[in-house]
Amino acid sequence: MFDALSDRLQGALGDLRGRGALDEEAISRAMREIRLALLEADVNFEVVKSFVAQVRERALGQDVLKSLTPGQQVVKIVHDELTALMGAGASGLAFAGRAPTIILLAGLQGSGKTTAAGKLALLLRKEGKEPGLVAADLQRPAAIDQLEQLGRQIQVPVYREDGSDPVTVVRNGIRALAEGGADTIILDTAGRLHVDEDLMVELEHVRDEARPTNVLLVLDAMTGQEAVNVAEAFQQRVAFDGVLMTKLDGDARGGAALSVKAVTGRPIKLISVGEKLDQLEYFHPDRMASRILGMGDVLTLIERAEAAVEEDEQKELEARMLQGQFSFDDFLRSYKMLRKMGPLQGVLKLIPGLGNQLEGLDQVDDKQLSRVEAIILSMTRPERARPTMIDGSRRKRIAGGSGTSVEEVNRLLEARKQMEKLMKGMSRGKMPDLGALTGGAAPAAEAPMRRKATKSNKKKKRSRARR
Repeated sequence: MFDALSDRLQGALGDLRGRGALDEEAISRAMREIRLALLEADVNFEVVKSFVAQVRERALGQDVLKSLTPGQQVVKIVHDELTALMGAGASGLAFAGRAPTIILLAGLQGSGKTTAAGKLALLLRKEGKEPGLVAADLQRPAAIDQLEQLGRQIQVPVYREDGSDPVTVVRNGIRALAEGGADTIILDTAGRLHVDEDLMVELEHVRDEARPTNVLLVLDAMTGQEAVNVAEAFQQRVAFDGVLMTKLDGDARGGAALSVKAVTGRPIKLISVGEKLDQLEYFHPDRMASRILGMGDVLTLIERAEAAVEEDEQKELEARMLQGQFSFDDFLRSYKMLRKMGPLQGVLKLIPGLGNQLEGLDQVDDKQLSRVEAIILSMTRPERARPTMIDGSRRKRIAGGSGTSVEEVNRLLEARKQMEKLMKGMSRGKMPDLGALTGGAAPAAEAPMRRKATKSNKKKKRSRARR
C-alpha cells in the first residue's frame, strides 16, 4: 500500500532526520524531492503545490530551525500536513435516530461497488447491526446474482426484484427489509463505464426516493487522478457524503487517496485493503500518514489482533508461555492468529520501526505458511505436544507426509524455539524477529538485515581500534 510514495517520501526526509541543524538550502532540497514524489504518485497538481508550500512555510519557522531536533520537527510537520490533507480526524458513518439507516453506494462500473456492498454489510453485522442489501443495479444482470451470492456467504438478506425501474426496486426493497428487521439497508446502484447524464439522472431519482442517511462514492484507488475527476463529477450532481475507496492494498502511488478530500471536500470514510470480505476498514488519516512515513500503525495492529484472537484463547496462550510451555499445537494456533490479521507483509509493516528496516520484505510468501501447517499436521499428537521427541527418523516421516524436505522440518523445529524466545522477548518490549514470525520462511528478507548488522558491527570495531 503506497509503497512507491512511501519509499520516495522517506528518502526525501531521511537526510533531515539525523541532522543536528538545518538551513534553508537543506529544506528546499527536501521540498523538491517531496514535490516530485507526490507528482509521481499522481496527486493533483494544485494539491501538491499547496501541500509543499504549507510544509515549507512551517519548516522554515524559527521554532523548527532553532530546535534541538529540527529534522524530526520537519518529519512531524510532514506527518501533520499529510493527515490534514486526507481529512484530519476519522470520519465514520452516520446512523439514523430511527431505523432504518439507508446507505446508498454510487460509482462507475468496475470500481468494485457490489463487492464493497457485501464487505460493508459484513462490517456492520460484526458491529451488531442488522444489515440488508438491495440489488438496485438493473443494468448488469450479473450484479444481482453476485450480490445474492455475497449475501449468502455473509448471512445477510438480499432483496431482488425483476423489473427495469431501480426507483421501484429501492422503494420495495427498503420496505421489505425494514419489515424483516433490518436496521441498516445498503443500496447497490448501477454504474456505467463513464460519467454520463443517464447515470446521474437515475442516481438522483434513486436518492430522492431512498432519502439515504449516507451517500458513499465507491472509487477505485488504482485509477489515481482519474478517480478524483470522477469524484468531482459525482459531487456536482449527487453531493455524496464520503468515499469508500477500493483496491487500496494494490495502490503503490496513493494519488487518489491524497487528492480526493482536498479536491471534493468530502472525506474517505472506508477503505478496502484486500480481496477477502472481511478486509474493509474505517479510514484513519493520521494512521495512514504514519504508515506512509514508515512509522508503523500500532492502533490498527491492535485492532486486527483483537478481532483475530478470542480473549479466552489469548489468555490461555499467554499463560502457557509464562509457564515456558510452547508446543506445536500452540505454534499452529499462533500462526492461525497471525494469518487472520491479514497478509504477512502488511502486518509486519504495521510494527513501528520494522517495516522500513526490512529489505526484501515483499519476498515474504504467505503460501509458505501453508507449508508450515502441513508439516505440523503431519506430526502425531504426542509429537506436537512434546517436540523434543522428534528424532531423525520421525523427521523423515513428517517430511514425507507433508510433501516437504527434512531441511524444512529442521528449520521449523528451530523456528519453534525461536518463536518461544520471541514471545518472551515481546513481553519484555523487545523487537520481534522476522525469522521467528515466519518459521524460517523468509531467508531472503532476513539476509539484508544480517548484512546490515554485520557492517554496523565492523564499523564499531574499527572505531574502537582507532580510539
